[in-house]
Amino acid sequence: MSLLSVEQLSVAIRGDDGIQRELVSAISFAIATGQTMGLVGESGCGKSLTAMAILDLLPKPQALRSGGKILFKGSDLSQLNNKALREIRGHKIAVIFQDPMSALNPVQQIGRQIMEVLKLHFPKQSNAIHRARVLELLTEVGIPAPAERLNAYPHQLSGGMRQRVMIAMALACEPELLIADEPTTALDVTIQAQIVRLLKKLQAKNGMAMLFITHDLALVSQLSDHIAVMYAGKIVEYGPATQIFSQARHPYTQGLLASLPGAGHPPKSPLHSLDGQVPAIDNMPVGCRFANRCRYAQDICQTPPANEVITKQADSHEVVSVACHLWRSISP
Repeated sequence: MSLLSVEQLSVAIRGDDGIQRELVSAISFAIATGQTMGLVGESGCGKSLTAMAILDLLPKPQALRSGGKILFKGSDLSQLNNKALREIRGHKIAVIFQDPMSALNPVQQIGRQIMEVLKLHFPKQSNAIHRARVLELLTEVGIPAPAERLNAYPHQLSGGMRQRVMIAMALACEPELLIADEPTTALDVTIQAQIVRLLKKLQAKNGMAMLFITHDLALVSQLSDHIAVMYAGKIVEYGPATQIFSQARHPYTQGLLASLPGAGHPPKSPLHSLDGQVPAIDNMPVGCRFANRCRYAQDICQTPPANEVITKQADSHEVVSVACHLWRSISP
C-alpha cells in the first residue's frame, strides 16, 4: 500500500463573478514510504495548489477541493475534520514552503518558531526538552553556532539559512511525508546544491517519503524515484525518473527536456524553447490542453486524451502513463 495516494483530485476556484473554475483536474499519483516523487511543470500549472490541497491549506473560501480522494496510510484526508487534520499537519505530513521570508514570522526569533511546532504536537514535554530538540535540529540542518542562532530573527539570516530553518521546522516531528514546494527558489546554484544534499541526507536518515515540487528538471533528476509532469492542471506523463528522462513520451515532457542545456551544447547558441504559454483558466481548451503549443497536433487533439497506462507491474509503483493521442508515433 502507498503511503500517499492521490486519486482523481480536482481543485476549483470561485471567481468574483461567482463562477467556479477548475484549476487542477482529476489528477492521480502515489508515493511509497521512503521514496521521492517529483512534480514538475511550468509556473501556473497547479503544482503548489496540489500540495496545498493535500493538507487542505487552500485559500478559502475562494479555493476548494472539488473532487477526488487523498489517502494517507489508507485514511482519506478529505473526510477528516479540522481537529484531526491539525494532528497530521506538521506531525505526520510536513511542508517546506516556497519563500522562507514570507513563511517565517518576521517579528519572532527562529528558535521560538521551531519550538512552537514542538509545543503544539508534544505539549507534555518540558521547555528544556524542546530547546534541546531545537538545537539538535539546527545542528542537523547545518546552521553554525545554533545556540546563538536561536535568538536570531529571520531578517538576520541569509536566504540559504532561512531555508534551513524552514527545513528544521518541517522535520521537527520527524514526519513520514515531506512536501517540499520549490524549496530552492531564489537561491544561487551553490546553495541549491547544499539544500538538495541536505534533503537527501535527512530523507535517508529518517526514512521519510517526499513530494518535491519544482519547475527545474535538472534538479528533480537528482532526487526523484518517480516524476509526474503537470500541465495546465493535468498530469500529462507519469513514471519512474529513469523512464521519463530516457524515453519521454508526451510532447510537453519532450519539450521541457529539450530546453535543458547539455554538455555538448555550443556556447552562446540559443536554447530550445516552447512557444506560447499555459492557457488561462477562463480560456482552457476543450481537447488536449497542450494542443495549441504542440508541433504534432492533429484534429484528434480536439478531444481530451485520457491518461493511458502503458505499463503497470503488479504490487509495484512502476507505473508509466501518458495523456496524449499521438504518443506512439512521436516516442523516441
